[in-house]
Amino acid sequence: MNKKNISLILSVLLIIGICQPLTASASVNDSNYNYGEALQKSILFYEFQRSGKLPDDKRDNWRSDSAMEDGKDVGIDLTGGWYDAGDHVKFNLPMSYSATMLAWSVYEDKDSYEKSGQLKYIMDSIKWANDYFIKCHPEKDVYYYQVGDGGQDHSFWGPSEVMQMKRPSYKVDINNPGSTVTAETAASLAAAALVFKDTDPEYSKTCLKHAQELFEFADKTQSDAGYKAASGFYSASGFFDELSWAATWLYMATEDKNYLDKAESYVPKWSVEQQTSTISYTWCQCWDDVHYGAELLLAKLTNKDLYKESIERNLDFWTTGYNGRRIAYTPKGLAWLSSWGSLRYATTTAFLAGVYSDWSGCTPSKASTYKEFLESQVNYALGSTGRSFEVGFGTNSPKHPHHRGAQSSWSDKKEIPGYHRHVLYGALVGGPGSNDSYTDDVEDFVSNEVACDYNAGFVGALAKMYKKYGGQPIENFKSIEEKTNDEFFVEAAVNAKDSDFMEIKALINNRSGWPAKVGDKLSFKYFVDISEIVKAGYTAKDVTVSTNYNQGAKVSNLIPWDEAKNIYYVNVDFSGTKIYPGGQPYFKKEVQFRMASPHLTSSWDNSNDFSYNGITTVAGETPVQTDKIPVYDDGVLVYGNTPPKNDSPPQLGDVNSDGEVDSMDYIALQKYIMNPSYNIELKNSDLNGDNRVNTLDLFMLRKIIIN
Repeated sequence: MNKKNISLILSVLLIIGICQPLTASASVNDSNYNYGEALQKSILFYEFQRSGKLPDDKRDNWRSDSAMEDGKDVGIDLTGGWYDAGDHVKFNLPMSYSATMLAWSVYEDKDSYEKSGQLKYIMDSIKWANDYFIKCHPEKDVYYYQVGDGGQDHSFWGPSEVMQMKRPSYKVDINNPGSTVTAETAASLAAAALVFKDTDPEYSKTCLKHAQELFEFADKTQSDAGYKAASGFYSASGFFDELSWAATWLYMATEDKNYLDKAESYVPKWSVEQQTSTISYTWCQCWDDVHYGAELLLAKLTNKDLYKESIERNLDFWTTGYNGRRIAYTPKGLAWLSSWGSLRYATTTAFLAGVYSDWSGCTPSKASTYKEFLESQVNYALGSTGRSFEVGFGTNSPKHPHHRGAQSSWSDKKEIPGYHRHVLYGALVGGPGSNDSYTDDVEDFVSNEVACDYNAGFVGALAKMYKKYGGQPIENFKSIEEKTNDEFFVEAAVNAKDSDFMEIKALINNRSGWPAKVGDKLSFKYFVDISEIVKAGYTAKDVTVSTNYNQGAKVSNLIPWDEAKNIYYVNVDFSGTKIYPGGQPYFKKEVQFRMASPHLTSSWDNSNDFSYNGITTVAGETPVQTDKIPVYDDGVLVYGNTPPKNDSPPQLGDVNSDGEVDSMDYIALQKYIMNPSYNIELKNSDLNGDNRVNTLDLFMLRKIIIN
């Protein structure tokens, strides 16, 4: 929410607040939740948002490397970071805000993470984001604040692993500065330097160096003139709050009082309530306004009434009310600020309430009120109204978050499939309307959006709840899923036929999702039995194979599979053609091929063909999926069945079972020796007959191929 839109909302809130009694209407639910599990999953969400080269210890089987050419347009490596929300742009303003909030939670409640076994995971998340920020800062006074064009990115509804659109890189520099985003990033790096100081001092020093340079850049320019690409998505509306926020974190990381002085010097320029000199208190900590976090930290650091009174005005506004003004509450107890991400605001404020109420400078009566608020808002998010708003946690949790990676459509459409193929564990959805109404609909991006900044304060609030009530995380929890559909397959039908030919219409499909991938080495085999051709005095060489329509395949003549039984196949190879789950023109490719017996003969019999028995046999009818046309990816069988060859002796050297002994078999055998889980035909691979497949067989195969 841009600060420019706040005034209208506040006027509505003022009317609502005056009409409500100044008592907390959101009661604490008596039944506690498994806060350990909720915390565990809320952190896992950030792993699903990762961009770039993913680590070997990732905890899912449906994400993979993506956006591996980010930064190539400007000649530097800008891979990494987090995708913002349900989209795939890397917006550094909300990303750095989110990383700062996570680090703040670790700073406040490290024991909660250690006890719950989640410290490694949240520290990994903090480092993942800040590693990226370091890449984005290749030199002083230069900072890349965004990768990806919001308009182009939002026109695609599919997994990040198969994105094909251009992803431009945007920077600010000394002539075109961006103080808001550079100061927010300085805050993130300074907070990271603080929490990594004991465990990884060298990394802490690196983060601190970049934080100091970015803060200096933001402070000396004090302008957002160059911050343009995020306009309409994350527009900057003032940077003095970010400058105070960053300077405060730098003071905490360095204990250099100059930073504390800097932080306080911007306070007179913070936003104020309309027609007053009172520091704004009727909104909350968020990516666009961090003065609430800054004033809380400054209250604890300086014990000055200015900051204590200001943060208490804000927390009172959210709880019992202040000076006749109070946040609106839904009938079931959610402190409701805005329709767009209502839970994000409530749970983030709940975290701040928890931090402040834990401080000795907070009076016992206010501490009690703020703690009750913390509990009521977190419990609302976790299910106190009968449904959870954290994906994959609790009762009746959201199944259709507005997140293209989780839905994993292969057709570039939100309605296909009509379900999410992946569970986006831990994501906090936007939340209900002001009357508690909520529809679990992927199309509803207001109520069902998820984002890095939505979870940022939520994680901290959950850590507070775990600190008080405990809860058992799921041991060794991972998002390892069973596939809900076939990823690769062929749909086929008879296109035309006569007594001397058969023409097949076939569509090879890539609906991959575990993980999604671009297939540029896909192929399939169509099997035929030419016994009738042989009986008529002909051979496989007399059969002509031709194409009528072709979207990128190389179609072979008949290749022997089991010559003794007259079983052959047509190899249809789409290598070099990108087939990927990215929309109707891309997730499947068509080919029409004709197999014809010698001219003026009528000896073609389809009934004994292995692959024919699985397809639509009436010409012109809709093709159907068949497992009798097997699909291969880079020579490895990934779907379907093949005719048996049990009575045939092994064809030594035909490692990939394509009927030929060539360099592809050598490559397949190499892969098997490096990784025994790689699928090859073992009986064809033991060339020296020692009942083992190893480098000796590879050496013999090389000699066979050369000769």
